[in-house]
Amino acid sequence: MKLLFLNSLYAPHIGGGAEVVLQRTVEGLQRRGDEVCVLATGPQPGLHVSDVRGVKVYRAGLLNTYWHFSQQRPGALVRLGWHLRDRYNSAMRQYVREVINREEVDVVVCHNLAGWSVAAWDEITAQGIPIVQVLHDLYLLCPGSNMFKKGSACKNPCTLCKSFRQGHAERSTQVAAVVGVSEFLLQRMRAAGFFSQAQASVVYSASPRVDGAIPAFLPPAEPAPTPVRFGYMGTLSEQKGLSWLIREFQALAFPATLEIAGRGQADYEAQLKALAGDAPNIRFVGYQSPEHFYRHLDVAVVPSMWNEPFGLVAVEACAHSVPVIASCRGGLPEVVEDGVNGLLCYPEEPASLGKAMARLGQDLGLRQRLTDQARCSVEHLLDMERMLDAYQGIFKQVAIKGMQSHGHIIAVQRG
Repeated sequence: MKLLFLNSLYAPHIGGGAEVVLQRTVEGLQRRGDEVCVLATGPQPGLHVSDVRGVKVYRAGLLNTYWHFSQQRPGALVRLGWHLRDRYNSAMRQYVREVINREEVDVVVCHNLAGWSVAAWDEITAQGIPIVQVLHDLYLLCPGSNMFKKGSACKNPCTLCKSFRQGHAERSTQVAAVVGVSEFLLQRMRAAGFFSQAQASVVYSASPRVDGAIPAFLPPAEPAPTPVRFGYMGTLSEQKGLSWLIREFQALAFPATLEIAGRGQADYEAQLKALAGDAPNIRFVGYQSPEHFYRHLDVAVVPSMWNEPFGLVAVEACAHSVPVIASCRGGLPEVVEDGVNGLLCYPEEPASLGKAMARLGQDLGLRQRLTDQARCSVEHLLDMERMLDAYQGIFKQVAIKGMQSHGHIIAVQRG
């Protein structure tokens, strides 16, 4: 079976967890004997082919006002123009058509469509190839992919989002199978009228590993009384709740440190650093590997203000025997169980984050119990082979149905 994976970005261009999971999936399936290739957007005009860790990767120059993977955030009007074109970017269909014809694929697996738009679905269907759509975010409901506005999560798409996404649900009937990386995300899209004709599944994203291995198990250490080491790892953006975290941390009445790992838009990073001020117990440490970062933490914090599609970072923390304080939003409660491997807090109750930090900072018994239980609570999410089995099963079903449908069409035409 030959598979084409289509995504907004591909390594070394990593926008978030979706790209990490995609790369692991593609490389894992190739090791199993499937023929795989990737089509992503890139900064250079035209279509270019490269080899990334043994995987054939096509990069198509994005035919829009700018390439969306950059440190500098364009102005509001420029971004609006980008999203207007991304409602249906018909110009990008040529790249999809060219790669399908070159590779003669059996199934196209779409991940994040930003840059491609749903025009990709139309082109894949026109080529007679079945589609599997893997959902990592809320792009199909919101141009910003996060349904987050004015400091809070949107309950429903606003008028602007509805106009930018008009007709998308109808076009989703072309998709043969849809996969959500969480139950929350899949049900949110189905409730909005998407993928009514598709076979639906949830496949949890397995935690990233080093050289394909599960993070080594290290017996949880006895918690030290002070200072308590809190940490955040992920994209530095407003919807991730970093301002909330910093403010609540600064109000703690016991010795503690906070390390913030990750990168974001330069202007927003500057805002966060200004909020933290010169406090010596708050450090911005840039990119860190999970193996290094979690080794030096007592508690991980995932204070998302938006509906986090899944929460792979919470899985990573628990895999390293670090309990997690997470907001009760999106797919995070599917990973973090209150009182088992962490504590939940609530963006609508800002003090709940500080209270959770205080509980784990001052109750050593509770922190030890959650630390001891963290690793085993996510064992089922550390099995990459299990995730690959699930995807292979879906792809094979879709390919078989596609061949049967194609054979039926040919028979009808001959008849």
